[in-house]
Amino acid sequence: MIRFLFRIIGFWLLAAAFVALVLDGARSVTSGALIITSMGEAWFNTHSASLNIAQAAIQRNVLPYLWDPIIVWILQGPSWVVVGIIALIFLAIGKKRRSVVEA
Repeated sequence: MIRFLFRIIGFWLLAAAFVALVLDGARSVTSGALIITSMGEAWFNTHSASLNIAQAAIQRNVLPYLWDPIIVWILQGPSWVVVGIIALIFLAIGKKRRSVVEA
């Protein structure tokens, strides 16, 4: 059941990554220049309060230096790439195990 849940979330995230890719492509075509939306910009436009809460929680409760070099670097990446990688991780976790048959 848990694997199924990971696969469902993975496929939803993969669909979201594809939508983000199509949106960036459509914006690029209409403007005549390459437009790539960063993950941080997409998160800020979607729900800026949760971005601020995540930053404060990570800097205070987890590791202060984890936010600036690592998570900021991830947030600067293209949104469709970041979400796509997270989707692939979820799909890998939810992958069905091969049955081992002993001869």
